[in-house]
Amino acid sequence: MKIGIIGTGYVGMVTAVGLAELGHNVTGTDIVPEKIDKANQGIAPIYEPGLEELLKKHLKAGNLTFSHDLDCTISSTDVLFVSVNTPQQEDGSADMSFVESVSRRIAENLNNYKLIVEKSTVPVKTSSWIKRIICLYKKQDYEFDVASNPEFLREGSAVKDFLEPERIIIGVETDKARDILTKIYKKFQDRILVTNIDTAELIKHASNSFLAMKISFINLISDLCEKTDADVELVAKGMGLDTRIGKQFLKAGIGYGGSCFPKDVRALVKIGEDLGVDLNLLKEVDKVNISRVKKFVDKVKKALWILKGKKIAVLGLAFKPETDDIRNAPSISVIHTLQSEGAQLFLYDPKAMDNMKRVVPESDKVVYAESPYEAVKDTNALLIITEWDEFRCLDLKKIKELMANPILIDGRNIYAPEEVRKLGFEYYSIGR
Repeated sequence: MKIGIIGTGYVGMVTAVGLAELGHNVTGTDIVPEKIDKANQGIAPIYEPGLEELLKKHLKAGNLTFSHDLDCTISSTDVLFVSVNTPQQEDGSADMSFVESVSRRIAENLNNYKLIVEKSTVPVKTSSWIKRIICLYKKQDYEFDVASNPEFLREGSAVKDFLEPERIIIGVETDKARDILTKIYKKFQDRILVTNIDTAELIKHASNSFLAMKISFINLISDLCEKTDADVELVAKGMGLDTRIGKQFLKAGIGYGGSCFPKDVRALVKIGEDLGVDLNLLKEVDKVNISRVKKFVDKVKKALWILKGKKIAVLGLAFKPETDDIRNAPSISVIHTLQSEGAQLFLYDPKAMDNMKRVVPESDKVVYAESPYEAVKDTNALLIITEWDEFRCLDLKKIKELMANPILIDGRNIYAPEEVRKLGFEYYSIGR
């Protein structure tokens, strides 16, 4: 099929490459010229395992191209996946201006039947607005359908998630739209769930909000564990053995971040407000998550007392491992708090340092290190913010020798307390 991808950010690029891998002819387009130029050179806009390899493969094969010409992409394709940004506004709602703008461009270039597929995370009832905009601005009376096909891509394993999906959600209004989308995803026929559009739109927000709730719940339990002799890791393991609960997302730590969970929780709260449904439960989920950074910094203060003038190593800047994404990363709030207290910081991350430098520039108080070992040299404390496998494999004996004070505050519980303390560290973790 001839498929156009409008928006080549995180979701759009993975979708473009994934659909090309499924055998379709795909054209990606974006309003940012640099993204298109780099994509045509085989350079992915983000770090994601396996993405750049597939990008180069299908550019070479000729079934994946990128164009600056949005109008041409619209007119020359049969199916359009809309994967533009829907940033959060101050009231928690999604900014839908990019979706509206794209809908108008589609209307102006409608030259035959088109299937417009919502791929961005959008509020329920967005499809009605897309249809209204296209009907208002279309120049010729061609038929079209709008469908919803929400993405469930986890940063760090997005390519794998696309090519080995647990489920494909398709929200449609017509048999024609259903048949086209099931043909696109025919390889995954046994994993397709067809619903109406409102249902499909709501599934994404509901899924992410529920997972965020699990994280905030286990973090609350970790607070109870710290007031008792309980171990949150074992509490979570015991809970997870119940198949009704499951072990995933029961990992206590410094809280969730990224572009999805914080935004989607707040967006669903706002959707509820607009529709007269009280979703205060999710407000508390968000509140608990925000409180994690303060609780973590309190542990740092407990260990160091006065932060002014202290040298602190921070390992892990991305919001999760295997990505360079720092959007809503807990590390940002931790760093800003430590800066305000007058600490000198030494930062390291395998992939996210370039992105962090745009938010926290280098200075005499902020140094970006080339390795974890360089970061910890002569420091008074070491903080673990992101659970990269690289950090699990550190030579802790060497780390201890390099530090001025062997104090380790583990925000992700990646070490066994007994083993670290045997090495001579003063060790603090979450809920243990």
